[in-house]
Amino acid sequence: MLIKKIETFTDEYVCFVCVTAEDGLQGWGQVAPYFADITAQVLHRQVAPYALNQDSLDIDYLVDIIPEKEHKFPGSYLKRAIGGLDTALWDLRGKREGKSVCELLGGTPGVIRAYASSMKRDITPQNEAARFVRLREEQGFDAFKFRIGAECGRNQDEWPGRTEEIIPTIARALGSDVSLLVDANSCYSPDRAIEVGHILEDYGISHYEEPCPYWEFDQTRQVKNALSIDVTGGEQDCEMANWHQMIDQRVVDIIQPDVCYLGGITRTMRVAKMAEEAGILVTPHCANLTLVTLFTMHLLRAIPNAGKYLEFSIEGHDYYPWQYDLFSNSLFDIKDGNATVTDAPGWGAVINPAWLAKSKYQISEVK
Repeated sequence: MLIKKIETFTDEYVCFVCVTAEDGLQGWGQVAPYFADITAQVLHRQVAPYALNQDSLDIDYLVDIIPEKEHKFPGSYLKRAIGGLDTALWDLRGKREGKSVCELLGGTPGVIRAYASSMKRDITPQNEAARFVRLREEQGFDAFKFRIGAECGRNQDEWPGRTEEIIPTIARALGSDVSLLVDANSCYSPDRAIEVGHILEDYGISHYEEPCPYWEFDQTRQVKNALSIDVTGGEQDCEMANWHQMIDQRVVDIIQPDVCYLGGITRTMRVAKMAEEAGILVTPHCANLTLVTLFTMHLLRAIPNAGKYLEFSIEGHDYYPWQYDLFSNSLFDIKDGNATVTDAPGWGAVINPAWLAKSKYQISEVK
């Protein structure tokens, strides 16, 4: 079935993509959040022209040919736009075949262990520990990630001494029966990253994310080689050449692609396959409760080298006011610390018509 229409519904933060085939069947996807309205423009001008009138099932061809056709525009925005097309086409295929995307990818519906992922650096160590304890009691989480350093902080902390305080505070509050993870968001030089890493080792933190500027692979590898805990990264990387380098050179212990940043499920599955062949686990980045978390849930139920858990944001209206009222059905219920992928066709998501009605609309179609 040929692609006849591509529509976007967007605000500044979220952009849903609807692809309609010649028989009228529709699939829904999403571009990466943030400046989503800009990505929508890229999709209509630099992606849709090559997708219209093409076979809706030939997703591999489309995600390859579009970057070639737009070879003068490598980088993030084009990949984010391709991801919107890709994820909508997978939903379309799932609906056509009556299967969930995870089944199309070779997996099965079911539960996934989730870790409670904090996005905040403006929270005190004591308040962070308190909300982790509450979430363990209320939703059964047994894994938690918190932030250290400052984002791209050039060795500076969010405020002096916060990192040295929050690590023991969290570890003592939760005890040894949970898994603890941290994210430095490209904060440190190698020497400082290793210094902090030894503190993490002392307190049983098992996952050390993006310790150095993410684009400095050699710096990150230095940190990985100096520590006994897992050093992780990759959320920002959207070019296959970078992924080949990261995996071939063992830059990190665990890779963390973001389905929406990387350009969709097809490209993410390719990266996961590369990692599988290298014996590397995949714990994707998905930092908000838009479709990126649902995409990641399906991915983790399908790949043999899935990491221990799903990233699951614990932030609410004060941090992500734009992630609410997006869906008409419940996608992200946590029970006993687990999320669930259902057997609903495609992604199993129903976009809220009220949200669509108030969004900015654009269409590309075959005339």
